[in-house]
Amino acid sequence: MPTVAMIRFPEGDSDPITKALAPPPDETPAEREARLLSEKEAKVVSDAIDEDLAKQRAAEKKSPKAVKVLLLGQSESGKSTTLKNFQLMYEPKAFRTERASWRAVIQLNIVRSIHLILEAMGRAQANAHTPSGSELPQLTPDLLKLKMRLAPLLQVEEVLTRRITPGGVEELRLAPATPYSERSRNFVREVAVNSAAQWKGAFSRASDGDRESFDSKQPVDLDNEQDTGVVLHACSDDMRRLWNDPIVQELLEKQNLRLEELAGFFLDSLDRVTSLGYVPSDDDILRARLKTLGVSEHRFKIAFSTAGSASVGTDWRVFDVGGHRSLRAAWAPYFDDMDAIIFLAPISCFDQVLAEDHKINRLEDSFNLWTSIVSNPLLKNTNLILFLNKIDIMKSKLASGIKLADYVVSYGERPNDFENTSTCKRLLYLHANPDDLLYIDLRRKFGGILKESSPVKRVFYCHLTAVTDTKSTTYILTNIKDMLMRQNLERSALMT
Repeated sequence: MPTVAMIRFPEGDSDPITKALAPPPDETPAEREARLLSEKEAKVVSDAIDEDLAKQRAAEKKSPKAVKVLLLGQSESGKSTTLKNFQLMYEPKAFRTERASWRAVIQLNIVRSIHLILEAMGRAQANAHTPSGSELPQLTPDLLKLKMRLAPLLQVEEVLTRRITPGGVEELRLAPATPYSERSRNFVREVAVNSAAQWKGAFSRASDGDRESFDSKQPVDLDNEQDTGVVLHACSDDMRRLWNDPIVQELLEKQNLRLEELAGFFLDSLDRVTSLGYVPSDDDILRARLKTLGVSEHRFKIAFSTAGSASVGTDWRVFDVGGHRSLRAAWAPYFDDMDAIIFLAPISCFDQVLAEDHKINRLEDSFNLWTSIVSNPLLKNTNLILFLNKIDIMKSKLASGIKLADYVVSYGERPNDFENTSTCKRLLYLHANPDDLLYIDLRRKFGGILKESSPVKRVFYCHLTAVTDTKSTTYILTNIKDMLMRQNLERSALMT
């Protein structure tokens, strides 16, 4: 029979836990009475919490099993935007009451884009008399004046960063969307917020009273010259002149800075988004960029009805986890008991590398991630749904002359257009001819990985997406919702 080792304290010593919980030796009767009353109140609160948790567990056992969906993909793949689409579809009221918070994020996106342009101009000035600088266009005196007038926006950036990250600034060193040749020198600090932090609560002025009335309130303090909305409005003409200047456009092209491909790009809408009465639209919120760290869980109540049956309300839990390489270790605990994983692969990033590792191509990283997901035995009974995302940006890149074959060598000499690089059947079943996998067609490539690596045979659910397009994304998510709800009801024996 195994023996149990006992911890013995030296004679005269007491258990450290008991010692820590013991009342002070010099406690007065009044202090003792106050302490006992406080402990009693704390126990009442603790018992109430335990009772609520017990009721919640009992209710969950009686109700249909919640549908659990996990959003996976590398950083900047579109996970948070997909989650916003879920919120817009099933919690529109709550989604729209957060406009004040997203307005500040959009302002931050604007000043960060201007910051990138100013940095590009600074590099051109610094290298003006070097061999590499001779290839860059010369900045005119008017542009240099614009640069000076817009320098105060860097202070606006700091103010917005502090407001969005009230618990302290968290930043990751990220590279903009540039090819390999420029990745080593074009970097920008991106603000990141922990998903557990209530960053939206920092904008309390919009949350006072009825938050739905934000649309009718004045979003800025017109009497406060330091209000970020007032400052951006005052700088709007200069920002527009800077962005539309042909020399600046040439400079950005020479430095391979394609700002319009970055998430959170609003420089084409400056008149609207810098107006004093600006309130973000749903599309603006979807396009806004704010990096999140950690895991966030969102719950929705979604109704579903079948022919001849009443509508059934089911709880949905959608998990969004960080895609940065340092955060991927946190994925595994969420693999258990998931109904579906929506994996987002940003196919427009075929000419980019990871910000965390400049040796790894982002498309290659998506292939590797997809392989690890489909081969995981814990997920063999989980629906895997692939979003080949950012097709709008990919079309733009291919049309501009960026060749897929330069980065995916085996693509060969086939035409460099979207149809040839991405087309295949919407559903590729696992009994497809293996010879089809010789083609580098992106959808077939992912389908081939599923066939070769999955521990069980499964259908390849694949969608070409631009998750900032609400109409098409709503259609796709509705189909996914119907599929998962039907499966969930079948498991719950509510549908024959």
